[in-house]
Amino acid sequence: MNRRNFLYSSGILAAAMPLPGLLAFGEAPALSNPGIQLYMVREEMAKDPEGTLKQLGKMGYTQLESYGSDKGVFWGMNNKAFQKLANGYGLKLVSTHHNPMPVTEFEQLAAQSSEIGMKYLICPWLGPQKSIDVFKRAADDFNKRGEICKKHGLRYGYHPHDYPYKLVDGQLPIDVLLANTDKQLVDFQMDVYYTVSEGRDPYAYLFKHPGRFKLMHLRDVLKRRLPKGSKEESACDLGEGIINFPKLLSAAQHSGCKYFFVEQSRYDHETPLQSAAKNAKYLSRSPLAP
Repeated sequence: MNRRNFLYSSGILAAAMPLPGLLAFGEAPALSNPGIQLYMVREEMAKDPEGTLKQLGKMGYTQLESYGSDKGVFWGMNNKAFQKLANGYGLKLVSTHHNPMPVTEFEQLAAQSSEIGMKYLICPWLGPQKSIDVFKRAADDFNKRGEICKKHGLRYGYHPHDYPYKLVDGQLPIDVLLANTDKQLVDFQMDVYYTVSEGRDPYAYLFKHPGRFKLMHLRDVLKRRLPKGSKEESACDLGEGIINFPKLLSAAQHSGCKYFFVEQSRYDHETPLQSAAKNAKYLSRSPLAP
């Protein structure tokens, strides 16, 4: 077994094994406020924002996370109009990923977000880098944007993909970002799919850094590896892969995670909305342990 497969297998084992004091394997989780990242249904939102939000509300979602779409984070509306539309279907926009932007534009977004009661602005992407110093400079920028968010009553966050879990100059970028950002200003959004598929232990990060991972993206990992060189991600709907979500969600909440968003990326025999409905149903089952 090569190193990458070993790490992947280690991540699978960590994600699947029960933890003492948490839910036993096989019990179903329930979240009081399940959320969805709108990138998952981006084509539907682009064609029919109101109809899509109506369907998401009927599925049982209560929270939304947006992103920098072609129509902006408010989907061609002003901030108040979008929040009013979402509220009408039992949904609340609590966070958004943002595109790269200068500080002046970022401050405008922070003000607009604060005005409608949002909680988070999140950087979704730094990209793979050849030097760890790039991530150290990014940490400084996160702290500055965190100050701006604090001024407007918001929090700032960073969403790691796969690359922060790959060694650069002998260090993991995720560790460097955690160490060099001010925990009073910057939180993190774990995408558990990437943590596990890169062979890292999500529980080690949750419990070593309590209160830092305040948000989480949810999708499962296939039980089998895809063929080498495959362009497909090894993602699947919740409950159909190797991650023990009852245990994970309980552990995440114990460590201070507050916001959970479904974001599926791989559709075999379903549409994004069908996947969204299936994941919402999975998250609506019996309650988590206290």
